[in-house]
Amino acid sequence: MDAFVRRLIRTLLRPTPSLSRNRHFLTFETPEGRSALRMAKRLKSLHRDILASLKHGTKARYRSASASLLKDPSIEVRFERLRARRTTLLSQAEFELLRELPGIDQAIEQVE
Repeated sequence: MDAFVRRLIRTLLRPTPSLSRNRHFLTFETPEGRSALRMAKRLKSLHRDILASLKHGTKARYRSASASLLKDPSIEVRFERLRARRTTLLSQAEFELLRELPGIDQAIEQVE
């Protein structure tokens, strides 16, 4: 992942983002900016779901790339009340960014 995109995603994932989409219009019109915006929204959604699952007593399950047949790590979030689950494939860089968010390390258990 490009260093600019990684830095932009970190900025967008802050609790109070310092980048206004209107003020930084040209940044978000580039392919890198659109990619960062899309990835930040995806990681925020996953973060919200993981914490909601933990609140109801179920930890998210992390499966590393070496433990599965897939080349990328995956995270499975179970919603017992809804009898549903969300499985998300992440690149290693996305997973590292997700782990930087508050409460994630306590909410994920590694599965072999």
